[in-house]
Amino acid sequence: MTAIGKMLMLAGVVIFVIGLLMQFIQIGKLPGDIVVKKGNATFYFPVVTSILISIILSAIFYFIGRFR
Repeated sequence: MTAIGKMLMLAGVVIFVIGLLMQFIQIGKLPGDIVVKKGNATFYFPVVTSILISIILSAIFYFIGRFR
C-alpha cells in the first residue's frame, strides 16, 4: 500500500470519528462563539469551536507522528 493510500485511509477515519462525535457532543454552541441576528439574517462564527477542533486535531496528528 502506498503512503498516499494510508494517508487517505487515515483522513477518512479521522473524518468518520469527528462526525460520530458530533452526533453526541454539542460542538458549535460553545460559549465564545459569535452569533449575530438582525432581521432575517444570521451570522455565525464559531471562534471557540474552531480553536477546540484545532487543538484536538493537532494532538491526534502529533501522537500519530510520534508513534509512527
